[in-house]
Amino acid sequence: METAETAESAEPVETGGPVEPEDEEAARLHRAEVWGGAARKLWHSPVDGTVGERLRELAAWAEAAGYGGAAPDAYGDGPVEVLERRVAEELGLPAAVFFPTGTMAQQVALRCWAGRTGSPVVALHPLAHPEVHEAGALGAVSGLRTTHPTDAPRLPTAEEVRDHPEPFGTLMLELPLRDAGFVLPAWEELVEVVEAARERDAVVHFDGARLWECPAHLGRGLAEIAGLADSVYVSFYKSLGGQSGAALAGPEDVMEEARIWRHRYGGQVFQQYPAALSALRGLDAELPRLPSYAAHARVVADAVREALAEAGTGWFRVHPEVPHTHQFQVWLPYSPEILTAAALAQTEATGTVLFRRWSAPGPGGPPGVARTELTVAGPGLEWTAEDVREAVRDFLSRLPGAARG
Repeated sequence: METAETAESAEPVETGGPVEPEDEEAARLHRAEVWGGAARKLWHSPVDGTVGERLRELAAWAEAAGYGGAAPDAYGDGPVEVLERRVAEELGLPAAVFFPTGTMAQQVALRCWAGRTGSPVVALHPLAHPEVHEAGALGAVSGLRTTHPTDAPRLPTAEEVRDHPEPFGTLMLELPLRDAGFVLPAWEELVEVVEAARERDAVVHFDGARLWECPAHLGRGLAEIAGLADSVYVSFYKSLGGQSGAALAGPEDVMEEARIWRHRYGGQVFQQYPAALSALRGLDAELPRLPSYAAHARVVADAVREALAEAGTGWFRVHPEVPHTHQFQVWLPYSPEILTAAALAQTEATGTVLFRRWSAPGPGGPPGVARTELTVAGPGLEWTAEDVREAVRDFLSRLPGAARG
């Protein structure tokens, strides 16, 4: 979903004292310039490059794909309609609706289901995006209330859903659960959780911002995965490298109501063709490559773990040990500021990006540690395990107290 998230991190870095806004903005822009211009990286972030470069790339693709002569959209026709049909086909669902943001798409979905079930209560994980990154929008804007079947750092089990003491009308599952480490259940576990919700006469909505990445771990195609749910949200700038935007997919009648609520929420934007075209490009160019990214992420994660263990850094964590998607977390016992500075220094000195921005754990997390997220995409396929180990060694050599060769 559209948030202030960038490739640096989804969470702001916590510092030991106040930082002048102008200074932090200047630092952010400097990091983006250094990391975006690096010669070697594991992935291209959505903020890498310049406006001119991004526009020229999109225009070139549009011409090559046959969209160059098409008329721009007006309030959702043209390229936006093409994208909606494509998403519905990919997910095997009757209809899809384009939204400018995922936050809006999911609020609309959950509001539609609340009207149909008669319950404003949504069961979801406390680390789910609406609970962590949307400033309480479900309650403040849509009048919905949330409840948590579990607070363990994973999706709820069927037993937890079945035995949850509070009634709810909708079960929302974030696939993968990003803030817990991009984690997924096994396919059989997911089926059981959905069945448990059905036993309670609840509908099931998938927060599938990164659903595109799930087939490799679940061992099922997108349509079979999406077919478990009553509605599914997908993002276009996550996984697919699109400019922005999201889609909500599900039954025809629910999607028709969703279009009405999209207008009421201010999402009936006059023209969205750049975002729609960049999403179509992602479906053509990135979606077929995601399985290879997920497979290589396991190679990268193993190499990071080996290098950290060989270095004798003490406590560290690569989570999950075997990535479920092409993204995973790395934890180290230093402050976010120290680790981010080392990551930046490495790129400035070598032209290589390994890690980007680090952040402190959320409320209640252990002190004195920080985490970052690694994504493996097209550029990362060129990295061997030894390339990764060497980059980790160089990064560690830039931390305080490290011996430099």
